[in-house]
Amino acid sequence: MTDQHSTTNTPLEYSTSSAALGRHAADRLIVALDLPDARSVRQFLPRMEGQCKWLKVGLELFIAAGPSMVAELTGSGYSVFLDLKLHDIPNTVASAVKSASSLGASLLTLHAGGGPQMLHSALEAATSMPQAPTLLAVTVLTSMNAQQLHATGVTQQPSEQVETLARMGLAVGMRGFVCSAEETTRLRSICGAETTLVVPGIRPAGATLGDQQRVATPADALQRGASFLVVGRPIVQAVDPAAATAAILAEMTAAMQL
Repeated sequence: MTDQHSTTNTPLEYSTSSAALGRHAADRLIVALDLPDARSVRQFLPRMEGQCKWLKVGLELFIAAGPSMVAELTGSGYSVFLDLKLHDIPNTVASAVKSASSLGASLLTLHAGGGPQMLHSALEAATSMPQAPTLLAVTVLTSMNAQQLHATGVTQQPSEQVETLARMGLAVGMRGFVCSAEETTRLRSICGAETTLVVPGIRPAGATLGDQQRVATPADALQRGASFLVVGRPIVQAVDPAAATAAILAEMTAAMQL
């Protein structure tokens, strides 16, 4: 971490260029810091033994620890996926994107359901900033199945709604999306090779699903075309997080060699 809160381990150094994504599993694994506060993060990271470069800061941790948590992590050499799922009127989201751009995060989420004007305003805001994160439009949450989606008034199946939102995002210039592994193959064919597809809901074989509905193993998600995999509880709640991470990285490496 920072000099004030140093740890004994530093993250692995890997390039995140498109070419490198095909070579190193650790470039494509994002560990979700689903932890309640900064102290928990500082206690947890040494247990990772420096195996991971990417960390996700979501709402729970961001609300508890604030923007300084992002600065602390990036200052220690980690790449940060800031998963705030922005969803508001276009002007508010654009302003939030500008604020987030100053934090040093590499990826930032917003809900595609906010509509094309919101996405367009967010992209314009990012373009105006010197070090803006890559914006990712969240399609349909991996915790939602058809029943949950229909309860919101959306009559399409999750896969259909994901495609609808992705096409809308592409039309206004979005080049990054969050989807489940179930939709990744289709989105990859629609969006092309250069689009960033981030896939949460990753569960190693035999892992507890928790509140996730549309899940996949690490190998399956990569073979379907995922750019990044997001793994939280299977690592963060593991008795041995380093061993759990190593096992996932080994599965990813094997899949990438097929």
